[in-house]
Amino acid sequence: MKALILAAGYGTRLLPYTLKIPKPLFTLNSRPILEHLIRQLNDHGCEQIIINTHHLHEQIEAFANQLPFNILTIYEPVILDTGGAIANARPFLEKAPFFVINSDIIFKVDLARIYTAHVNSGCLATLVLHDDEKFNKVSVDDQGYIQSFDSKSAGLAFTGIQVLSPEIFDHFPDKKAFSSIGVYGELLTRKKVRALVEKDIYWSDIGTKESYSLTSLLELSASQFGLDRNQIKTIQVQKLAGDGSDRIWHRVSHGQSSLIAGDHGICLPDTEPFRQLSSFIHIGRHLFSKGIPVPRILNVDRLSGMVILEDLGDIQLETLAGQQKDTPGLLKLYKDVIDLLIGFSTKGAQGFHAEWTCQTPTYSKELILEKECRYFMEAFINGYLSLDASWPDHAEEFEYIADQALKDGFIGLMHRDCQSRNIMICKGRPFLLIFNPPGSGPCNTIWPLFSWTPM
Repeated sequence: MKALILAAGYGTRLLPYTLKIPKPLFTLNSRPILEHLIRQLNDHGCEQIIINTHHLHEQIEAFANQLPFNILTIYEPVILDTGGAIANARPFLEKAPFFVINSDIIFKVDLARIYTAHVNSGCLATLVLHDDEKFNKVSVDDQGYIQSFDSKSAGLAFTGIQVLSPEIFDHFPDKKAFSSIGVYGELLTRKKVRALVEKDIYWSDIGTKESYSLTSLLELSASQFGLDRNQIKTIQVQKLAGDGSDRIWHRVSHGQSSLIAGDHGICLPDTEPFRQLSSFIHIGRHLFSKGIPVPRILNVDRLSGMVILEDLGDIQLETLAGQQKDTPGLLKLYKDVIDLLIGFSTKGAQGFHAEWTCQTPTYSKELILEKECRYFMEAFINGYLSLDASWPDHAEEFEYIADQALKDGFIGLMHRDCQSRNIMICKGRPFLLIFNPPGSGPCNTIWPLFSWTPM
């Protein structure tokens, strides 16, 4: 059994990210999707895997060469479309039926069963279909043969998984570049193109930023929950309130277990988003290693910018303090929080590396003026209060504040956004975090993860 993975495309729906990294090398669970496909094909009996390449082909070829499988890459100087790519690989695919699979999909299906079904069908092509409202347009007759690839109603979606018989080459046009769907369309009336309809399967594509982010979230969460891909549909995802940054937060649940997923957006190496994500991870793991009560980072995919953390629930210090009826109880609560902040400042400074920070290595005057004072003026005074006040009018006061903040010096860490909504109470114990739980409004959190800077 052999397979051809179609990996030559430009990934235009994922621009500008695919200008630097080809779509097949986008990662899920920290492994390129191309590797997921190769391992899946190998596990189902594929003895050789062929990959056509064009866009950023050197990266794909270099990656394929390091894998311990029988892989052949075929470079196309001029992109050949799907049919042309299959025809170009004909010398390697003429002896037996073979798979053709898109390089931007992830799925859980029994490939060996699909292969056997095709061999027994006597058809030239078997296309795996499923029900997906976004892509449903392939119609199938009562006997299981494909009728149309452009149905206006009652259609199904092509998964990008197909098995072809070598005889299909006899029906290819005598030209370099062409679409395989065009060839299949000419064979429909001869009942040579069959549909294999899979019901309730796990399938996802990473063709857009939104679908890539969601797929990464689900793959990481399933791994953390210990779930197989066929159980991913049982995962529930709830969007949470924002934290004032571009990050998007979700609560991910399965049964009685829940996690928090932080989506930082696609983070290409050597970019500011990547540096911010790295700061998030390094500092978060460092603080946890020091015994400071912060959310534990459980899983990460750096390219997708997805981070999975433990869920500390919904009880904020602000809420719990408002529920306290007796003064001693309230004092005890705040004493615990003060002890937490002291421990954070002193223990967190031990073994801290300045290169983990993503703005400035220390709490500098420039940072105070730009990220604290100017932000306060523009976001709160001008934005929230709608007051007509300008930065120059208060520059002298802000300069004084910055100088006083740095006057005596301090060796330790400082939480730059310490407010009651950023302190959670979990199992009677306070924890520090930076994202807002459900029901709370946005806050002015600043990078990195737990918003502190060594001083």
